[in-house]
Amino acid sequence: MQPTDLELVSTKELLDELLRRKTFLGVVVHSEQELKGKEWGGERIFKVHFNANMDVGQACRLLETVADYMDRHHC
Repeated sequence: MQPTDLELVSTKELLDELLRRKTFLGVVVHSEQELKGKEWGGERIFKVHFNANMDVGQACRLLETVADYMDRHHC
């Protein structure tokens, strides 16, 4: 897949491609609805995805580690 090809791929297709890869070890968090404008208004619902390379406990610990890092570094 070429970088320019990404413009033509849906979010679902990108997620499916990433999560099917046996080399992917991580968690993907994304908004349920795509951001259409520049401003984020109101409440958002997010979805979390991970593949068989992690179990629920590992994914939760990774997200906790990221949240702790962001808190400490004011990201």
